[in-house]
Amino acid sequence: MTGEPGSLAQGAAVLCAGAALWRVAERERGLRRARVVLAGVGALGPPGDSGRVGSSWRSAAERWWGVVRGRRAWLCLPVAAVLAVLGESPLPLVAGALAVSLTGRRLRARALRREREARSDAVVALCGAVAAELRAGRQPARALLFGVGATEALGPREEAEVVAAARFGGDVAQALRSAARQDGADGLAGLAACWQVAVDGGAGLAAGLDRLEAALREHRDQRERLRAQLAGAWATVAVLAVLPAVGLVLGTALGARPLYVLFHTPVGLGCLAVGTALEAAGLWWAARIVRGGERL
Repeated sequence: MTGEPGSLAQGAAVLCAGAALWRVAERERGLRRARVVLAGVGALGPPGDSGRVGSSWRSAAERWWGVVRGRRAWLCLPVAAVLAVLGESPLPLVAGALAVSLTGRRLRARALRREREARSDAVVALCGAVAAELRAGRQPARALLFGVGATEALGPREEAEVVAAARFGGDVAQALRSAARQDGADGLAGLAACWQVAVDGGAGLAAGLDRLEAALREHRDQRERLRAQLAGAWATVAVLAVLPAVGLVLGTALGARPLYVLFHTPVGLGCLAVGTALEAAGLWWAARIVRGGERL
């Protein structure tokens, strides 16, 4: 008999815990709906909300990683300093200073390309989200607000313009055309055209968005397939870039002192100048061929 009160207490505790979890889940669902309706007006939780704390930690980590990633080009200077010490010459330091500028430009171009592709993927997700909400029975303006809040297809200024137009009866198509000027957001022009046709001619917006999403997704898949096919060519370019360093390492291992010959003898300086020019020309030409294939 003594076990029955304990089991009843345990059952009551389990029921209370389940009710508490259900209330927390309902509260989080209501907060998500409110954020979507208000289009990111601000966090709705209390000041000590754990979600806000986690978001602040994530944003701080992202900022820290962004600073580190933006300084990767400066790693050329320590490498150049090591070569200068081993070769007993200041020429590697000069080359390292030039490499910082070139590497930084290359890294910035790569970051811009990734940002452009991420925005293009977000536009595809936006079209799919708006079409799904329309098929679920939502009004076009509410569906667009939900899609904009659920994806990151728009920048802050563009998102504010589109949200204001959709919420207060403005020209949504024009706001989407303005947002399509972002790099990688060309698909928003198609969304604006679908919206304009649906408003003026009464055509089905969901069907148009489905076709637009399929076209954008096919274009993205084609880009990925082309990039996979060109991976071998980029590997060849990387091998060409590494071969001179491999030759220097092999020469040092054999005791030939290639760094001393390159930096302290007239023949070595001439070979260094000609080899650097040929290496740069070869890499530029190979990269130009591969990028030309990517643009086809």
